[in-house]
Amino acid sequence: MAKMSGKVVIVTGAAMGNGLGIAKVMAKYGGKVVLADLSTSVHDACKQLLEQGYEAMSVEMDVSKPASIQSAVQQVIEKYGKIDALVNNAGVIHLGSLLETEDKDRDFLFNVNINGVWNVTKAVLPYMKEKKYGRIVNLSSVTGMMVADPGETAYATSKAAIIGFTKALAREVAEFNITVNAIQPGYILTPMAKQIAEETNPNNPNEVIDGIASGVPLGRLGEIEEVGELASFLASDESSYITGTQIVIDGGSTLPETISVGV
Repeated sequence: MAKMSGKVVIVTGAAMGNGLGIAKVMAKYGGKVVLADLSTSVHDACKQLLEQGYEAMSVEMDVSKPASIQSAVQQVIEKYGKIDALVNNAGVIHLGSLLETEDKDRDFLFNVNINGVWNVTKAVLPYMKEKKYGRIVNLSSVTGMMVADPGETAYATSKAAIIGFTKALAREVAEFNITVNAIQPGYILTPMAKQIAEETNPNNPNEVIDGIASGVPLGRLGEIEEVGELASFLASDESSYITGTQIVIDGGSTLPETISVGV
């Protein structure tokens, strides 16, 4: 039996990038995948899965607005009657130093990356508690808890906050057979990575991507499906004794201690 067989899972930010990769892999493993996103292109992403014979549905959801979330969650409950797993993947990035970042840009980023995770989890959790079963997977990052580059103060702050949320909630809901874990990706080849490259070097963003890859011990950026494999494991019963922890998937990019020592 496939690890996600019969499981109803909501993936936020699923129109593209890591969210789409996660949805694809979970569908491959037999999950009933709900692709949620603010963008209407989420319906096209869902159509791709349906055309491949997978079971999926799409809902428009703004993770920063509780009313939008409640509407989307209700659609899922009306169709499936339960929610077994939630992957909080939706996220945004804005590059800029502390002094350069305007309050409105900080607030927008925090509203999506922090409040979004809080809001969606709060909407879904009652259904998991009722069934005494659930898997919650939060997408954090190596940025914030482990590393940071100039201009990432707001983003790093938001992603570090997800680790604290993960650990505290894991303790809070353990008695209901609900696990809560986080994934800390390094550089994955996503639209967000391309955005970072374009903001860093608008004239030659590919040079930035190549530079990132050269600093990764495995010599490349990760693929969205590789994140999907890890998320599927954490959302399945295979990880039933893992909770309140974070797993790094970065090709070894956080391993080097220096750039000048060694042979």
